[in-house]
Amino acid sequence: MQVQVKEFYDPDTFTLTYVVYDKTSHDAVVIDPVLDYDPAASKISFSSVDKLEKFIKENELNLHFILETHAHADHLTGAAELKKCFPKARIGIGENITKVQDLFKGVYNLKDFNTNGIQFDELLNEREILKAGTISIKTFFTPGHTPACSSYLIEQNLFTGDALFMPDFGTGRCDFPAGSSKDLYHSVHEKLYSLPDKTRVYTGHDYQPNGRELKFVSTIGENKKNNIQLNEKTTEEEFIVFRDKRDATLKAPRLLLPSIQVNIDAGHLPKEEDNGVKYLKIPVR
Repeated sequence: MQVQVKEFYDPDTFTLTYVVYDKTSHDAVVIDPVLDYDPAASKISFSSVDKLEKFIKENELNLHFILETHAHADHLTGAAELKKCFPKARIGIGENITKVQDLFKGVYNLKDFNTNGIQFDELLNEREILKAGTISIKTFFTPGHTPACSSYLIEQNLFTGDALFMPDFGTGRCDFPAGSSKDLYHSVHEKLYSLPDKTRVYTGHDYQPNGRELKFVSTIGENKKNNIQLNEKTTEEEFIVFRDKRDATLKAPRLLLPSIQVNIDAGHLPKEEDNGVKYLKIPVR
C-alpha cells in the first residue's frame, strides 16, 4: 500500500491541512483542519471545512480520524465541525494535551473545564500504533513549540505540525506557556532526525519567506543538511540561544486568544447563552 496525501492551504493563517488516504481501501485521516474565523467581526465560516468535506465525499473516503498535532495558537481547529459531516470519525491528539488544558484553564478562568482530555475521542501515545483501517499511524511526541506537540508518521510521510517547517524557514517558536527551545531541539535532533533521510516531511505552516511560492514538502535528509535554524550540525546551545533571542522579538499570533480556548476543547465552540449568542473569553491585561 502507498498512501496518497492531498494538501489544503489556508492563506489567512498560512496553515496546511492534509487528507491522507489509501486509494484502494478508501480509508482516510485528516490532519489539522481549519475553522475560518474573522476576528474583527468575531464571525466563523466554513469554507475550509467545506473543501475537506467535498474532497472526502467525491473520493468516497472512509474518514476514521481527525488528528491534531497540537492545540494551535494561530487558527481555530475545524475538527468538531468536520466531525459533524462525518460522525463516525474520531478526534485524536497526543495525550499530553492535558498539560496544555491545565495551563490554560487558569488563563481563561474556566472553572468547570475538565483537564483530563475527555473532550477528545482518542488520546494518543508513543507506545501504540493507531490503526485507521488499512492505514497505520505512529505518534512521536515532539514538545517544544508546546508541551503537547505530536508528529505523525504514516508510511514514509511525517506530519510535523509546528515542530519543523521547510528548511528555508526553520522551526516553530518556543515562547508559548510551557514551550521550551531545549525540548524542541531534542524533539527534532534526536527523534525526527533519527528517521531515514528519505522520509518526507509535511509541514504544518508555510510562511513563504522572501515571497517564494508555497512549499510544504521536504525530507529529513534535506532538513538535516539545510535547515537554517536546526540542522544536524547545530548544537543544543546554539539553537537555544538563537531560538530564545528570536522568539523575544515576535508578536503574539493574531488569533492566539480566540483559538486556544476552542482548541483545548477539541474544536467545540462555547455554549450559547440565554440570548442565543456564543461568547469567547478574552483576558484583559
